[in-house]
Amino acid sequence: MMTSYQIKKLRIEDYYKCSNIWVMEKNPKMTEGFYNELVNGNRITFIYLENNEFIGEGSLVFRNNDPDYTIPDKRIYLSRMIVKEECQNRGIGGIIVEYLIDYAKKLGYEEISLGVDTDNLNARHLYEKKGFTTVLYLGKDEYGEYVKLLKKLT
Repeated sequence: MMTSYQIKKLRIEDYYKCSNIWVMEKNPKMTEGFYNELVNGNRITFIYLENNEFIGEGSLVFRNNDPDYTIPDKRIYLSRMIVKEECQNRGIGGIIVEYLIDYAKKLGYEEISLGVDTDNLNARHLYEKKGFTTVLYLGKDEYGEYVKLLKKLT
């Protein structure tokens, strides 16, 4: 049975419905930061819905303070791709990633980047399958070891 789904651009007034996908209270600073980026137009988020329920999301960020992730008018950053835990392993992440790649191409970007924890093997496998094969950086931050990956869009 094929589940019918929609992908819609997130409206700012619906932002807190994303708590159906991830626990916003767990990281209030990040939650507020994403909200502020949506408001100021630096982040565009798309929601994967089934029966109007928020199941997954993914964002594109135009500018950030890390030149590995964004280069104005050339490289856009795929940020915060997440699927509700009980809905994982159904191909939803792949659908969201493909949607974001297509959207970035339509906007005229040549490259798309992302960061993923090195121990998140499922996500890493998905990104590599979708063409994120160039390693820009391998390092650590306060959350652990991660890798920055790049995909050429042209």
